[in-house]
Amino acid sequence: MTPPPFTRHAGRVAALPHANVDTDQIVPKQFLKRIERSGFGPVLFHDWRYGADGSPDPAFELNHPEAAQATLLLAGANFGCGSSREHAVWALREYGFRAVLAESFADIFFANCCQSGLLPVRLGTGEMRELFAGRYDLVVDLAGQTVQDAHGFRAAFAIDPYRRDMLLRGLDEIGRTLLEGDRIAAYERSRA
Repeated sequence: MTPPPFTRHAGRVAALPHANVDTDQIVPKQFLKRIERSGFGPVLFHDWRYGADGSPDPAFELNHPEAAQATLLLAGANFGCGSSREHAVWALREYGFRAVLAESFADIFFANCCQSGLLPVRLGTGEMRELFAGRYDLVVDLAGQTVQDAHGFRAAFAIDPYRRDMLLRGLDEIGRTLLEGDRIAAYERSRA
């Protein structure tokens, strides 16, 4: 599944103000029986979203009415720590999130996001505190590397140029490599 290009996205925000959310909390281990990249959205944060009887837990942030149809996730520091499972990113994408904004991410989770078309945005502590204070619609502009709202909030973010290019073009590592097909073929012919 090739990720869609990400240039600019305006959307509703869901706030999950918990630090150190690990990939087992994002997608619990009992759902890791498949390798397809789909079917994980319904089990995103399963153990937090649902009670023992299977009904939605009204206390969980993503079950709040203001989080309905959210496409941007505000998360606490060190989001995506734990194991390196790609399923966590696939679940976030399938649920409908286009970007995750946090103070910091686990390195492998950050790379998996970029590989799967989910933009990870690192912002400073003060900027995240301001966003958690109640902004519910944001514009994330990867081309301009900014996050802003209609009330005067504006923050710049940095991202590696290689990963930025992949996200802007909707490429994963394989797709990026295939762009060099002619050069690779020429090199292979020169070695024959």
